[in-house]
Amino acid sequence: MEWAAWFDAPEYEFARQVLQRGIASLYFVAFLSSLNQFPALLGERGLLPVPEFLAFFRRLPRPTLFRWRYSDRLLRAVCWAGLAIAAALVAGLPQLGPPWLPLLAFLALWLLYMSIVNVGQTFYGFGWEMLLLEAGFTVAFLGSDQTPPPRTILILLAWLVFRLEFGAGMIKIRGGREWRDLTALYYHHETQPMPGPLSRQAHLLPRPFHRLEVLGNHFAQLVVPFFLFAPQPLAGAAAGIIIFTQLWLVASGNFAWLNWMAIVLAFAAVSDPAAHAVLPVIPLDWHAAAASGMSPAWWLAVVLAASLLLVVLSYWPVRNLFSRDQLMNASFNRWQLVNTYGAFGTVTKRRIEIVVEGTLSVEPDDEAGWREYGFKGKPGDVRRLPRQWAPYHLRLDWLMWFLPLRTVHEEWFYAFLARLLEADRTTLRLLRHDPFDGERPRWVRARSYLYRFSTRAEFKATGQRWIRIPLHEPIPPLSLPPDV
Repeated sequence: MEWAAWFDAPEYEFARQVLQRGIASLYFVAFLSSLNQFPALLGERGLLPVPEFLAFFRRLPRPTLFRWRYSDRLLRAVCWAGLAIAAALVAGLPQLGPPWLPLLAFLALWLLYMSIVNVGQTFYGFGWEMLLLEAGFTVAFLGSDQTPPPRTILILLAWLVFRLEFGAGMIKIRGGREWRDLTALYYHHETQPMPGPLSRQAHLLPRPFHRLEVLGNHFAQLVVPFFLFAPQPLAGAAAGIIIFTQLWLVASGNFAWLNWMAIVLAFAAVSDPAAHAVLPVIPLDWHAAAASGMSPAWWLAVVLAASLLLVVLSYWPVRNLFSRDQLMNASFNRWQLVNTYGAFGTVTKRRIEIVVEGTLSVEPDDEAGWREYGFKGKPGDVRRLPRQWAPYHLRLDWLMWFLPLRTVHEEWFYAFLARLLEADRTTLRLLRHDPFDGERPRWVRARSYLYRFSTRAEFKATGQRWIRIPLHEPIPPLSLPPDV
């Protein structure tokens, strides 16, 4: 049947390999991040303990394996299971079998990680969490090496890229004036949540270049996504532009796996001939023998049912895209499928950092010899070169960036200060530097500073990559009760 022949897209085999292995790699990173950080942040003795959260929400509206019972041991088992499945998919092992095998593997990743996200509270309240979930569910229906890639799923993945890019572009146009007058990147490289090793150099580029950056961003997010649905080679060229702009974002900042996910997903619009034209080492007849036949009828039915579901669920994000009150990073169903995305509708003009200090002195005055705790990703030491962490996600460091934008009087932050007073080893492992080497401080406090990148002349004179100015003390010295 002619329509059934259209369903198969054997010329997108390279795209399928990149999509399946790339998204599985990002799931691996996500589970590794959770394994290393979840117990300290949200575990039985975490800053926002999941058992207390579940006790408060006895009828949690979203699905999770932890609905009936949570323990740190169970959380680690979920993470290890996710790591094992993701590693198998990266190696391509399930893809060697029938199409239902990678389908089950990706659906397992989706359900396991959704179980973590749905109890993760503010530490998992990032748009790239739902992006990873949606991508994992959709890629599950790409099949295996025994069947050609299904065209409907490739189109839906391009639709996901469209929502990711165009939604972010519309958020910016409807947001702060700095995006419309082309001045947003005068500030963004300096004030972004977690600068990378090249962020300062990017910030110091001439201002006309920053204006061109904003124009390029608008073009890549508001114009280019429409060409993802055009015939080749236009679709491949559009994907190439998106990949290039996302690589610039990877080089100039740390946004967990957001940019890497956009890069991987963009390959849904890259055909084998287009990939071969750019990189001749990529064969034109990739897996031609295995995918030479048509998809079996049962697989066709499964994929079409999933495609229809995702098309129906697209009604709400489409309506949101054209709404004056456009939502950013919102899900419209409990399974977090076909979401709406977007970020940085406004750009922060000044960088204010919360610095946490402790002292062993009995009296917490200005002569107490305060020592600063060092974080892994967020700015602190003015001489330290920012590190590249993405796609790994440092959740504590990210939330520290939000404190001065909202309020420092967050429940989790006071719990964090209490753990520092206890010298809790699990919490201290989240930090780069404990100034007390495991000893309990008598007092801790939070101070705010205005940070800015040093100029080239200032760096040459002082060796400082940051210039910081003390502002005030939002949380005065705290100590544990005498009997603790």
